[in-house]
Amino acid sequence: MEGTLMSIKQWLEQNTYHHDDFWDLKKMIKEKEKKNLKVSLCIPTLNEEKTIGKEVVLFKSELMNRYPLLDEIAVIDSGSTDKTLEVAANFGADTYLSTEIIPRLGIKKGKGENLWKAIYQLEGDVIVYVDADIKNIHPRFVYGLVGPLIYRDEVQYVKAFYDRPLAVSENIRVSGGGRVTEILTRPIFSLFYPELTAIIQPLSGEYAVRREVLEQIPFPIGYGVETSHLIDVYNKYGLEAFAQTDLDKRVHRNQPTTSLGKMAFGILQTFLHRAEEHGKVKVLENMSTVLKQFQARAEKYEILENEIIEDERPPMITIPEYREKFNIDQ
Repeated sequence: MEGTLMSIKQWLEQNTYHHDDFWDLKKMIKEKEKKNLKVSLCIPTLNEEKTIGKEVVLFKSELMNRYPLLDEIAVIDSGSTDKTLEVAANFGADTYLSTEIIPRLGIKKGKGENLWKAIYQLEGDVIVYVDADIKNIHPRFVYGLVGPLIYRDEVQYVKAFYDRPLAVSENIRVSGGGRVTEILTRPIFSLFYPELTAIIQPLSGEYAVRREVLEQIPFPIGYGVETSHLIDVYNKYGLEAFAQTDLDKRVHRNQPTTSLGKMAFGILQTFLHRAEEHGKVKVLENMSTVLKQFQARAEKYEILENEIIEDERPPMITIPEYREKFNIDQ
């Protein structure tokens, strides 16, 4: 969907929120119950024992027990070797191994795989995704994203944005963060999908989406999942389907530049495939999937080769087990 009924300026004015807009949780819950909505929280994990307990305790105590906004809290795990699942279960989360969800489909590793499997495993009409490594976790990371979906039926997909100080050793270094966004994603969106530049932090790991949207789109299993979501939802529904909420501050782990390079490489693969499908670019045949990086050891430079293949899962609506579970006509 190339054009939308909104300009970027108009969209920013009407579809950009601050979490304080949704401070009245009793009012929100009343509206949720009036519309008979279920809300599920998915926390994808891989070796997050240090932070997962705090997240589960906070969300369960504040958004299930005190204010019943959430109907379920689930951890979908990629195969942690630490005590992530044990800690999460002890504090009251439902815990699942990604490999045990729809086992017929085999094993694929990646955060996107966990997000996709959550559509099958969870029951909510709205699914909220929150990363497991947030050091300053707060209920706003959920209610700030769910709010626009509860109050506005036309909104389908809500992204988070925030200040992103980076945790470096014991100190907090204030930074704009979003390095891959500003160096890669925003430039390519500006070139090929200008309206998507209205999304302030397109790669944020926190977002809330209606089930009927999630089940209709494919999921890259790796780094490209957020980029593909934005392009696919935009192409199907237009800019007006999106909203975004300012969550103030998110403190998280700093990643080295080499890791960001791998992320960018995966995102670029996903972007090029989508742009080719939409007739915007012509991708070369036999495009390389090997990222070459360098590291210095003494006086020599060594080449590091990483094969990164952005494999995808199909729309969940096409999976027989899903259609059977949710009584979708064959």
